[in-house]
Amino acid sequence: MSQVLSEKTHRNMLARIPHCTGREISDWLRTVEEEGPSLFRFEEKVSWLRHEYDLAYGHAKAIVHEYDLRRAARNLR
Repeated sequence: MSQVLSEKTHRNMLARIPHCTGREISDWLRTVEEEGPSLFRFEEKVSWLRHEYDLAYGHAKAIVHEYDLRRAARNLR
């Protein structure tokens, strides 16, 4: 799974993404879910977001990490 330095760092990055990108986290998560190519590796998804949407590495990484966390939580139910 993804590698983020700490939960606090991850949450801080998520909080800044809407201001920096003009899109809410929910929009980005939907984009990864619906438009993202069927990539399996974390870094492949990050690279796709960076190149497709011109995102900074840290923002793309935080979005993919949050996507993976939420997907795992859905699978546990």
